Amino acid sequence: MNIVVCVKQVPEPTGTNKIDPNTLRIVREGVDAVLDPADEYGIEAALQIIEAQGGTVTLVSMGPDRALEAIRRGLAMGADKAIHISDANLAGSDALTTAKILAAAIKRVNPDLILCATESSDSYTGMVPGGIAQILDLPQLTFARKMTVADGKVTIQRQLEGGYQTVEASLPALVTVTGSINEPRYPALKGIMQAKKKPVESLSAADLGLDANEVGQAGAKERVTGWKPAEQRKAGQIVKDDGNAAAVIADFLASIKVI
Repeated sequence: MNIVVCVKQVPEPTGTNKIDPNTLRIVREGVDAVLDPADEYGIEAALQIIEAQGGTVTLVSMGPDRALEAIRRGLAMGADKAIHISDANLAGSDALTTAKILAAAIKRVNPDLILCATESSDSYTGMVPGGIAQILDLPQLTFARKMTVADGKVTIQRQLEGGYQTVEASLPALVTVTGSINEPRYPALKGIMQAKKKPVESLSAADLGLDANEVGQAGAKERVTGWKPAEQRKAGQIVKDDGNAAAVIADFLASIKVI
């Protein structure tokens, strides 16, 4: 079994993303950055499959030189090798362009299964996995809370608001996983030491056969035209039960057309 897991380095999720007022992009320089916690579920899912069936786990990531820190964490968890796409021309890539770049790198691996988070913890578009599946002409199964791979098929429980659907597809396929699928392992000291020796292939846009005009801001079809801070949550209404609380609540629900 040959599995690819798409991973990304993101600003520390416990902080607040800063936006550059000139470029309208997330500020990534000079801030703490980590392997996206959402990607750790995909890595863990891949490792569990490989431990049961044998095979290889390859991480694929796009980002600046420092993104290698996040890649090494994934390798320390147990992944076998990685592809790091790093090129100054990639700055400003939108979701579609990012999907094209990752898909071009994934083609080199020819995987049986591609695992992604449902969305990254910085931009939250959730568009890249679908783009990769479309470009590679693969079936996409989304929001997996449980997954099994057997007999040339992948079967998932697709998480819904009130339950789940059982969905399957023939391999190769792309699956997005949720945080309900497993509990990611913590890298042990042995894994951390081994990660330093595991192969990481560094590629540029040109290495992937992509022209500079196809990637980065030059190739982006999306444009961020502005941003503003989210509105602060307003204080709610406190109802004291003086004998008429039920009527007050009913009137409020009727005013907002809930009843």
